Amino acid sequence: MKRSILGIVLVLTFVAVGIAAAPKLTFTFSDVKTVKTASETDSYSVNNAGVITGDYIDSAGVQHGFTLAGTKLTTINNKACSSSLSFYGINSAGTLAGWCIASSGDDIAFTWAKGKFTTIAYPKAVQTEATGINDKGDVVGLYFDTAGVQHGFLKVGKKYTAINVKGATSTDAYGINNAGDIAVYAINSAGDYASYLYNGKTFKVIADPKQGTLGTVAHKPNNKGDITGTYFNSANDSVGFLLHSGKYYDLLDPKANASTRADGLNDTLEIVGRYTSTSGATVGFKATTKQ
Repeated sequence: MKRSILGIVLVLTFVAVGIAAAPKLTFTFSDVKTVKTASETDSYSVNNAGVITGDYIDSAGVQHGFTLAGTKLTTINNKACSSSLSFYGINSAGTLAGWCIASSGDDIAFTWAKGKFTTIAYPKAVQTEATGINDKGDVVGLYFDTAGVQHGFLKVGKKYTAINVKGATSTDAYGINNAGDIAVYAINSAGDYASYLYNGKTFKVIADPKQGTLGTVAHKPNNKGDITGTYFNSANDSVGFLLHSGKYYDLLDPKANASTRADGLNDTLEIVGRYTSTSGATVGFKATTKQ
């Protein structure tokens, strides 16, 4: 069963790729380090203070959420979670947005602030995942309806609004900035990824010019018009990107085997994400940007 968004007109326009006056950027990469025995670290978001959030898997195979402020690691667990706890968004106040799998096997979403979890649950949804939060406390993510169809959502105060890309088989609202611009990605009828920047009225297409048939996944818009995400090249390898001043820049960690994914972004162009090492491990990274 398909659900429509009331009052939303879908308008597709392309984000221009400017070449003439595009700035030159260089990126410096460093690993995001949690506990020494971590078998995997996933870095998903970074705020303007440089605090990083995501998850790590310990030597016993247990996944934990975390924040990392400089070298100070805070491990965060939720008693309602049985597995897959992670945080995907962090705002300037340090409030986190994330989700996990409960003992029932269902995905449950929440925000976390000052040691307290607050449930995020789209009305009448079977499952909800929260992946983005801005400084106003607006939350975005996805939910599954009773027919098992995936939709994006926006939560402002107590009001939830569905977000759907017309013609797509599923939609995910991943990240949101303070202006309310939302990075949205969807799976189209061909089974490939299509991405957009949604401002509540129109959808602007985000498509890295080097993408292959699998497409582009947009993740995070900052407050200055920049966007991070991942595209799949002609070999179907994932390549992180930064869209800055109309130009797409590749983000490839030099220690990566073939895969780098760019997830989080702040207003000073600090970027966090993940890469696959030559040993096959998933390692979090932070990239600083210099013009």
